[in-house]
Amino acid sequence: MYPDHTHQPPAQRAVEVHQPTPLMPAVAVPAPVVPVQPNTVPAVASVVLPDGRVVTGYAINPTQPEPVTAKPAVSRAAVNVALGGVGFLAVCGGLILLTSFIAALTAFITQLITLAAVCFGGWIAVQVFSASGHQGGTTVNIRKATFKRNHFHS
Repeated sequence: MYPDHTHQPPAQRAVEVHQPTPLMPAVAVPAPVVPVQPNTVPAVASVVLPDGRVVTGYAINPTQPEPVTAKPAVSRAAVNVALGGVGFLAVCGGLILLTSFIAALTAFITQLITLAAVCFGGWIAVQVFSASGHQGGTTVNIRKATFKRNHFHS
């Protein structure tokens, strides 16, 4: 069996030729004529196939492959990983500085509170102890007083 599903070899088959039938438009409008440069018309090429058929058509220039861009010496993934590591180290350094700053600020505030407590406590102590020696009222100095039989004589 052959590729076209017939039982005859290609040399024994009859050749059918189909002629295209031109289609006429309903209203005959002349097509505009576009001037064509002689250099832009592609060349017509004919190819003879192994079974004797001739194929005629326009030659198509092979497409040129895009130039291959040179690969960088270091891959983008490696650069991204390295930059991520640098950023991580910068953040960690900043966090260490922030932690140190918070610890120093806490120590400073603790010292201020302690200083305020000592000063305020000292002021209160001075107020308490100075008031206990002086109760107010009239102070009487007794001199050369004598006591005889539970009677006071001056």
